[in-house]
Amino acid sequence: MSSTPLYTVRRPIHPVHAAALGGVLPLFLCALLSDYAFYTTYEIQWANFASWLLVAAMVMTTLALVAALIGQARRSRRLPYTLVLVAIWVLGFINNLQHARDNFAVMPAGLWLSVLLTVLALVATVIGFASLRTAGDVR
Repeated sequence: MSSTPLYTVRRPIHPVHAAALGGVLPLFLCALLSDYAFYTTYEIQWANFASWLLVAAMVMTTLALVAALIGQARRSRRLPYTLVLVAIWVLGFINNLQHARDNFAVMPAGLWLSVLLTVLALVATVIGFASLRTAGDVR
């Protein structure tokens, strides 16, 4: 008599990968809030804050993307997650180029890109942390 397992154990993401992914959403969200503050007040310092936050978010996105590509090479079950991170990286690079322009030329494209990046970062965070379950968790 053979027994079949009732569940499959998913391997959670590496802790360094989780730390990098955990920094992506808050940094993009803060950049969005800074862009919104600049859009409503036209205080130039808010555009500077958004630029620096976008650079930090891109550093964390790059670390998470490298970790996802390493995980993708080991097992090929996380393709949608890796593709979302690639989309975040490409759009984040375009947003950084947008924020490198003159401060008053940043709006409104910089704000819309920040909104899109924050939504994509939320999607990537949900997909990335969905594998953090214990071995006995049956779902």
